[in-house]
Amino acid sequence: MQNEKELVRCGWCGTDPLYMKYHDEEWGKEVHDDKVLFEFLILESAQAGLSWITILKRRDNYRKAYADFDVEKVARFDDDDILRLMNDEGIIRNRLKVVSSIKNAQLFLDIQKEFGSFDKYMYSFMPENKPIDNRLLSLKDAVPSNVISDAIAKDMKKRGFKFFGSTICYAHMQATGMINDHLHNCSFRQ
Repeated sequence: MQNEKELVRCGWCGTDPLYMKYHDEEWGKEVHDDKVLFEFLILESAQAGLSWITILKRRDNYRKAYADFDVEKVARFDDDDILRLMNDEGIIRNRLKVVSSIKNAQLFLDIQKEFGSFDKYMYSFMPENKPIDNRLLSLKDAVPSNVISDAIAKDMKKRGFKFFGSTICYAHMQATGMINDHLHNCSFRQ
């Protein structure tokens, strides 16, 4: 590995150590584990209308509040859990987002039953069921969504998912390596 002075990162992560760690170790790395995919579904949905760093700073709190992102447990959350989450200062306490996160967990389980895994469902939209490497030359080349995220978001909305529009879907795809948008000269692209 290059020394820290020689490292090149995508400019969006700035100099915040938490953001840099996320960029270096997670963002754009291919993930096929449904538990991780569910974690990012919860986190990305919570992020709607906010900055990603706001959610990253609360990630450990989300992990505790959402049963270590155990989708089966979250799908069984009840009114007492909603009240608990609404009183949890460590997460975003937006009632619509909290309620939808539980419904989204139930729908996530439905997709697992239908497709065998959430991963298979997501990749069913991908050309040849493979990730896309955009090899961006500049941050100016980055887009907030594409035809695939549009299609996934449309299908998920039809299934009843909330807070998972095309832009959030695209961010989920970037986070889980379905789309690699690391700049071509980034030291951390794979």
